[in-house]
Amino acid sequence: MSSLWQTTDNKLYQKFTFKDFDEATVFINNVAVIASELNHHPTIKNTYNTVELWLSTHDAGDVVTDKDKAFAKRVDALFGGAEKPSATLLPKEIKLFADGGSRGNPGPSASGYVLMTMENEVLVERGVYLGITTNNQAEYQALRFGLEDAFKRGARQVSVYMDSLLVINQMKGIFKVKNRDLWPIHAAIAEQVKQFKKVTFTHVPRELNKLADAEVNKTLDAEAEGKPVSV
Repeated sequence: MSSLWQTTDNKLYQKFTFKDFDEATVFINNVAVIASELNHHPTIKNTYNTVELWLSTHDAGDVVTDKDKAFAKRVDALFGGAEKPSATLLPKEIKLFADGGSRGNPGPSASGYVLMTMENEVLVERGVYLGITTNNQAEYQALRFGLEDAFKRGARQVSVYMDSLLVINQMKGIFKVKNRDLWPIHAAIAEQVKQFKKVTFTHVPRELNKLADAEVNKTLDAEAEGKPVSV
């Protein structure tokens, strides 16, 4: 996937090209999640494997504002980890440990995930700053980012481990998703899962999820100190 934001007709514009329609659909679902969280909605056009986005703020007179720039940054974060030159291919079968945290709930939030071999060798560690959101949203975003990165790096079987019993049991269909704010991201991840040969979900105690938790706190600490946060 390659793209570049441009300013045209007082709007931020970006065209994305994907491998096929299914991959484009997953992207659109992810954009819908961001729109729901930020309560800010882009214009979207989809033609087979291409997706075009236009961002502007209607209340400000259909011009580009900080809302649009924040939205664009979140869209860019969808691809940051997997598109870096240092990105490496993963084994077909991996483990994914994911965690999220919000200091305030809602408050400054971040997601973290770690991709590992089945023998527990760490392959990828990443944290993503999310802005102001809730703990449950941050947990779900961690899962979404981790699966996105895993798929782009070639993994096709993923064993997911999280200390969020809510997320794990909702993804397994044991718990219903009662919070409507979580509906879009739950649906987006359900679509992501379909891309893989197999995805399993396992709840683990917090002490077994320390690496992902460390990525969350490292990201939040860096943001609080005004340091650049890698996405």
